[in-house]
Amino acid sequence: MTLRETLSRARQLLLASDIDYASLESELLLRQTLKLSRLQLYLDFEHELNPEQEETFWQLVRRRLEGEPTAYITGQREFYGLDFCISPSVLIPRPESELLVEKLLGLAQNHRAPVIADIGTGCGAIAISLALNLPQAKIYATDISAPALEVALVNCQRYGVAGRVRLLCGDMLEPLPEAVDFIVANLPYVKQSEIEADGFEPVMAVNGGTDGLEKIHQLCHQISSKLRPGGYLLLEIGQEQKKAVTALLRGLFPTAEIEVTPDLGGIDRMVSVVLP
Repeated sequence: MTLRETLSRARQLLLASDIDYASLESELLLRQTLKLSRLQLYLDFEHELNPEQEETFWQLVRRRLEGEPTAYITGQREFYGLDFCISPSVLIPRPESELLVEKLLGLAQNHRAPVIADIGTGCGAIAISLALNLPQAKIYATDISAPALEVALVNCQRYGVAGRVRLLCGDMLEPLPEAVDFIVANLPYVKQSEIEADGFEPVMAVNGGTDGLEKIHQLCHQISSKLRPGGYLLLEIGQEQKKAVTALLRGLFPTAEIEVTPDLGGIDRMVSVVLP
């Protein structure tokens, strides 16, 4: 079976199981099997797989059909134009979280040497994306999960920013050794009742408690001692959480400026707060 035929068959199987982006996912699984770049794959489209390659590929497809995310199968995920190492110890970065990076990069242009804290860093995608675009910045990246920080360290070393992104193990803002100019956070915001029992992502990284806002509440009550005057909080939120989160922030910081930004799907996704 040629690469073209293999991709076509895999795409049909994924589509039949209602898996989104079936063409892209089948391509990623085949590239993982053959250790090829996208260009190499398409330049050799009529090449035939040997029996061992076919067996390996269809094993990966079966794992995907059983619900395992492609990012965990391949150990890779693209975020903000970069490829990050991924493991089941971390949440898979989502495209909507790129909003946090874009917003902070715009705001940080007015700071000569901004100090930034990425809370709940996971694989380090946000912190590393910021570090590569803000070479003058000092960046702290915290996570309560030591295994997650091990993945983040691999990615920091991969992109040569291990000396500029300081990884700290601990809960929320507690490990920070100083106040910062920017706090960026993609915290767990899924209601506990909505978490799938057979999900593949770490429960700790998605469980936002009964109302989905437990971790967001915890963070917002900590920031007054860790965010400098005039500093910004950039917070990712879930669908239909805008009203509750903005009410919380207005109660804590009555004179703060609060802005809500939708993602490309029109869902209110990011709350930005600037302290007076």
